[in-house]
Amino acid sequence: MTYLESIFKVLVVGLVLGAGLPALFATGLLAFSGTESADGTATVRPARRYLGIALFVFVGWAIVTAVLWITRATIIHHTGIDLFPFMPRK
Repeated sequence: MTYLESIFKVLVVGLVLGAGLPALFATGLLAFSGTESADGTATVRPARRYLGIALFVFVGWAIVTAVLWITRATIIHHTGIDLFPFMPRK
């Protein structure tokens, strides 16, 4: 049963990060871009613009955190700084 639980966890994380982050980025693009009027002018509501920026920041934070997590052992080895001290190392 341990193998099935591990496979399920990897599947869930893969779906969340693999499909969820691009979906959030696309939602941020839609919120940031605004709407186009009949005369060709674009209008953007400030709340939607801030929502788009917040989604871009969140996606960027998730990517940077993932890269730092993957390279955690190398960073600790070369600098001695543990960026995730609350997470146990194997």
